[in-house]
Amino acid sequence: NTALFHAFSAPSVGNSQPWRYVIVEDERKKQQIIENFKVANAEALNSYSGEKKEIYAKLKLSGLQEAPLAIAVFCESDTPVGHGLGRRTMPGMLEYSVVASIQQFWLSARAHGVGVGWVSIFNEPEHFWKILDVPSNWKFIAMLSVGYPQQESTQPELVRYGWQEMLDNSTFLHKR
Repeated sequence: NTALFHAFSAPSVGNSQPWRYVIVEDERKKQQIIENFKVANAEALNSYSGEKKEIYAKLKLSGLQEAPLAIAVFCESDTPVGHGLGRRTMPGMLEYSVVASIQQFWLSARAHGVGVGWVSIFNEPEHFWKILDVPSNWKFIAMLSVGYPQQESTQPELVRYGWQEMLDNSTFLHKR
């Protein structure tokens, strides 16, 4: 509840608060989402070859089966809240606001020892509207698996398994 409180307190364009969090309690619905992931993950695995394919096969890319909590996060794309402030020239700001909310949730959860995984390997995630019975004007942003991690590490799994090293911080900061 603390992590959700922090998520719902995130900054948003025009104070639009466009995030919609759906806790997936129905096991049948959760299994449909997991099956969607499995199909998409198998397709993704087959798109790689050689060493990358071997590494990909070892990665834990979804904790939905094991995690006690699955949360689908959507953006209400036509919310009247905030009266459109900041969206006329940059309409993507609503989605960025939802991502900021997810980041707040993630940081709060981690501060309490709870792990969060962002599962993004899905075929046609717009089908989640039907599976989760949400309005079609809600754009799917994330599926989060939430629970206590099996192991703690200060290094991201993708670094530990050799998928992608962290870039040097000088890569990200530019001065003009």
